[in-house]
Amino acid sequence: MSICVMADIAGLELTFEDEKFLLQPEIAGLILFSRNYENPEQLKKLCLSIKKLRPELLIAVDQEGGRVQRFREGFLRLPAMRRLGEVYENNIDTALNQSFSLGWLMAAELIHHGVDISFAPVLDLDFGRSGVIGDRAFAEKPKQVLELSEAFISGMESAGMSATAKHFPGHGHVIADSHLELPTDSRSFETLEKNDLIPFKQLISANKLAAIMPAHVVYTDIDADFTAGFSRHWLQDILRHDMGFKGLIYSDDLSMEGAAASGRPSVRAQKAKDAGCNVLLICNKRDAAQEIVDTVRNKQWPLIDLQDMRAKPLLDDNLYESPDWFENLTICSSLFN
Repeated sequence: MSICVMADIAGLELTFEDEKFLLQPEIAGLILFSRNYENPEQLKKLCLSIKKLRPELLIAVDQEGGRVQRFREGFLRLPAMRRLGEVYENNIDTALNQSFSLGWLMAAELIHHGVDISFAPVLDLDFGRSGVIGDRAFAEKPKQVLELSEAFISGMESAGMSATAKHFPGHGHVIADSHLELPTDSRSFETLEKNDLIPFKQLISANKLAAIMPAHVVYTDIDADFTAGFSRHWLQDILRHDMGFKGLIYSDDLSMEGAAASGRPSVRAQKAKDAGCNVLLICNKRDAAQEIVDTVRNKQWPLIDLQDMRAKPLLDDNLYESPDWFENLTICSSLFN
């Protein structure tokens, strides 16, 4: 199986050390955070410098909306996806139209500034238990999440961006935050199959997902030994074989405590690869990132590029003056109140 690394940088521009680090062929992607953003013009310059260094490098960000929006000042302030679920309760057609337009606006604005993908949408169900998910989820009911996320993805695609669904097979029922500790979910597979897995299954069948990011959660009734992102049973047997997913599988951030439970960086990388992850995501720890890059190189794992995930810009430079921008912004206007 082919594999690559997605890493990060510390500042607002590339340093000499960043350039040296990013020139390593094992690195195929770069994820940006709030610390990498000052204003839209600076972001454009940063993305241009990255593409100049390595044109094939995929640039990613978490720009979901609500609490999780890395670029804020100078960008459209996106609502939490729960707002769409609330609209859905009163008017399904309006909610689906707004979801499409919101997906388009998010994607078009990122692409305009040089970013290829946002890790979106969140397909988790909100059971009212998980503080880390909460209003990041569209709704509690699988049917609502499926319909709203499918419309959102269609909007992303219309703007030229591929979708990455998270957090497989569903993070919404656990209380613990996997950024800080290792959560467990004791529900049966049958329960997950009738609820959390429905949006993933249907969107895979509809060929709407280019990539999936698994949860750093242990589902004790299915695989008590590994989190989903380190579980061959979840990723190979269920996601690949049973559900027929053929896209990329990202590891979630291998620096998180949920991942740290699986050993040092080189061990985590090996476990993620063995489980079936194509893209090893490592953030905030350059030493750990370099250890993972070295592991990929020393073990001579075949490399994969992320060209198929690159954005496909469909508009010229006048995004904010385009009819499409105004049309989609108008459709979503009530969401910004």
